This record gives sequence, C-alpha cells and structure tokens, in this order.
Amino acid sequence: MRSVELFSGAGGLGLGVSRAGFKSLLVADWDRDSCETIRENQRRGVAHVKAWPLREIDVRTLDYADISEGVDLLAGGPPCQPFSICGKHRAHRDERDMFPEVVRAVRTLRPRAVLIENVRGLVRPKFGRYFSHILLQLTYPEITRREGEDWPDHLARLARYHTRGRRDGLWYRVVHRVLNSSDYGVPQQRQRVVIVAFRADLGVEWSFPPPTHSREALVRDLWVTREYWERHRIARRRQPEPSVASRSVIKYVQASLFDSGKAWRTVRDAIADLPPPREYSGAIENHRFMPGARPYPGHTGSPLDWPAKTLKAGDHGVPGGENMVVMDDGSVRYFTVREAARLQTFPDDYIFPVSWTESMRQIGNAVPVTLGQTVASEIQRRLST
Repeated sequence: MRSVELFSGAGGLGLGVSRAGFKSLLVADWDRDSCETIRENQRRGVAHVKAWPLREIDVRTLDYADISEGVDLLAGGPPCQPFSICGKHRAHRDERDMFPEVVRAVRTLRPRAVLIENVRGLVRPKFGRYFSHILLQLTYPEITRREGEDWPDHLARLARYHTRGRRDGLWYRVVHRVLNSSDYGVPQQRQRVVIVAFRADLGVEWSFPPPTHSREALVRDLWVTREYWERHRIARRRQPEPSVASRSVIKYVQASLFDSGKAWRTVRDAIADLPPPREYSGAIENHRFMPGARPYPGHTGSPLDWPAKTLKAGDHGVPGGENMVVMDDGSVRYFTVREAARLQTFPDDYIFPVSWTESMRQIGNAVPVTLGQTVASEIQRRLST
C-alpha cells in the first residue's frame, strides 16, 4: 500500500506508517534540520527510512502532479504550535496553521484513508468551533471557501450541507479520539488527538485499536506482585513507598478480577540497559551527559518508575521538567538524546546528527513511533479487508 506523509519532522510518524506496511510516495517537511536528520539516517541505511522519497519543501508549494499512483494513506502531524497549551493559542490566525493544506492534499490526492496527529489542546473548548471546521472540511474537502468568505461562514455552510443528509462527490467518514501513548506501550504519558478518516465509498467501519497496556497493570506489578522490582533487581529497602494516588489503585487491583493486561512501560524500563551518560562519552551515539538540570516548582522531572512526562520541544530551547529524570538518589539530570529517543520509541540505530537543543526539539515534536505504527497497522488492516 502507498502513503504520502506531510510535516514529517524527524520521522516518527513516518517510521510507524512504514513499519505498518505502507510504501512512501512522498515524505515532505520544510525544516532543514529535521530533513537533515532523515537524510543522515538514510545514509546509514536505517530500515524503512533509506528508501523514503524525501523532499525539503513548503507543503503550500506542492502541486502533487508527480504522484501518479493512487494514494492509500495520507498521514501527517501539522504544526502543533497554533493549538498547544504552551503556545500563543492563535489557531487559524497563526501562519503555522497547516490544516488548510491537509484538506487541499486530501482534495487533490483523494487518499483512501487519512491519519492526522496533533496536540490535545486542539480539542479544548477555546478551539471548539475551529476544530469543528477542521473536521467538516476533512469530511467534505471539495466544498471549499468562496472568495471573501471567512471561516465561520464556511463552517455554517458546511454544517448546513452536513445536516441535509444528501452527499455528493468526494466525502469521508471522520473519527477522532484523544489517545494516551502509555496505553500502547510507549514509556511516556503523551496524550494526543488522532484523527482518522476513510473515503466514504469504501464502506469501511472503523474504531480505534484498544489499549494494550494499563496503569492498573503497572500498579499491580509495582505494589501487588512486586514483579517489577524483581525484574529490575531493586532490593526491597530501595523500593519507594506507593503514592497516595497509587494506594487507591492498589485496593482496586487487589479487589478486581479485571485482567489489566500489560503494564505501562516506565522510564526505567526504557533506559535501564544504558550506561550512565558521561559528558564526553562516544561509546553510544547521542548518549552524552548535559549539565545544568535543576528542578523548580512545576518542573520536577520524570520519576524513574512511571511513564515519563510528555516530552516537549519548547519555544526557547529545551523545557526544564519535561526533559529531566529523577534518579534513585533524588538527584535530577537531563535525559540524553538517546534516552529521549527511546521514550519516543525511535530505534537505537536512528541517529540525531544535530545539536542537543535541536535534537530535543525534534524528538519533542515527534509522534511516538509505536503509536503511529499501532494506528497505521489497524488502518492497513481495514483497507486490506
């Protein structure tokens, strides 16, 4: 099956889509450093990436004329800054709002399916009407804005068309959900809006893949069976006491017959086999110690024995607490680039050849590879039946 990916960034979603069995016809991003990361991994022959037809380009200039084959999946993570809680919340007024380009690509390429990822802030009440506008545009991509028509008037026209019940031309069945990456085996509590659409003529019935991992199972392994500590060879005297919040879950797990499945993966699960980083160590690529980490109110780092906080890109360099880890002795340090990449489930042979700050920005902006693969695999399965 064939895919096109826009706003590829450092390649997290693209890796997931390729691992799910899609062949890329186009991978596009306008950021030079992100494209250089992909090119370096292509030079190294990294699986799935080496054959990508990468284009460093502003998607607003793409005409898609050279894509002659049918597109099965259009995927992408449009820039999140217009909707991020940490941003300026300008939505459609932000020149980085690329959802209109997603709709143009859908209208032009007529893909069988669409996969879009963005920050949870997109579904905040503040953006409610504009989010409805995005969803209705994806549903009816051929009903475009008229000359001089502002987006609220366009939304009203789309709503009237939607409620009349008669469908003409190209249209899609669109579903969205906020997914927590931890529920799918990513060692990070990263909640994101995922939008999936199927071309209506295919008659595909869609539901998001069920979670494979749970908080309850982690609490079980930590405090009921204590299998977690045995696996990591942590002596009883070094095991921390459960938090107040965990105690209520412990009671639930002990009293419940519910099969909670696999445990959420923790920071320790992700990085335990890596040696302590050293400032000038080159034994493991991207695993260099960076000094200067310090906690402050609201930015206290991620505990080792829980999924990491959401890694963030930051507007002015690397954010503090979201990119730090609290060690067993209570000290804090920054995650290395390699550790952060593991928290986003990039493979160890995937290299970030740019500065530490730029590497952390790319990683913080990425879609976890495992999450992308999980959703794309289910899309591939539905398209194959």
